[in-house]
Amino acid sequence: MVTGKSDRVFNGFVYAILIAVALMSIFPLLYVVSMSLTPYSEVVKNGGFVVIPRSLSFEAYERIFADPALGRSMLVTVFVTVVGTIVNLLLTTIAAYPLSRRNLKGRTFFLLFIVVTMLFNGGLIPTYLIVQSLGLLNTVWSLIVPGAIATFNVLVMKSFFENLPEELFESAKIDGAKEFRILWQIVLPLSVPSVMTVGLFYMVGHWNSFFSAVLYITDSDLHPLQVVIRNMLLLSQSSELQAEVTVPTAAMQMAAVIAGSLPIIAVYPFIQKHFTKGMLLGAIKG
Repeated sequence: MVTGKSDRVFNGFVYAILIAVALMSIFPLLYVVSMSLTPYSEVVKNGGFVVIPRSLSFEAYERIFADPALGRSMLVTVFVTVVGTIVNLLLTTIAAYPLSRRNLKGRTFFLLFIVVTMLFNGGLIPTYLIVQSLGLLNTVWSLIVPGAIATFNVLVMKSFFENLPEELFESAKIDGAKEFRILWQIVLPLSVPSVMTVGLFYMVGHWNSFFSAVLYITDSDLHPLQVVIRNMLLLSQSSELQAEVTVPTAAMQMAAVIAGSLPIIAVYPFIQKHFTKGMLLGAIKG
């Protein structure tokens, strides 16, 4: 296709913007990785700012992973993320499917009842008292049960279910299928992008859970990864005042950021295809 001068100028302008955005996205990641691998002497020599280190040091990672609390917290976080996401998806699907059926009696009332919870909630203290009365304090279930279902995700999945062809449901009912069978064998297989997208939202939320753990869990053996990393950062800042320190605080902080982020980032490429498709379908169908 023949393009004119104005088209080439416009394409060059678009490429320049894309390159600038890419550099702005890559630079923070490069800085975090570089600082976590920079030796103490080089950090001091460069005034605490290094983008490309001349030599590499893994001492910050060795110190972080030498702490047994990190492995224990990693297991807690993996359990909360896996079990919590399964519970979230199960309850969200069960709630969204009947709300997506237009012949549900009282559908408007139930939708209004659910939407109101997005605007008003019980508050911090009432929620804490409920968790306490259920005997969930100092258990990993306090990180799962209070957020077992998110209203926004229910509405997202309901909207996706509503856009499935109505003829599929009518054909299934003519063949004698009940609602559970329709949901399990027809709706869910057609809703994989939506389920994966909502599941990713839940998964990232569980992996980064911090405030709930600080609020509900006092047993240090049950602390999730983010709380343990926070404690490590506080200890590294206090050790900076010691004369024999050999690992800079910035390196410890950046290594902790990598240790806390890398596992969940590694999962994303496996579900990227479904996530992208789910986001596009949501954008098209509303």
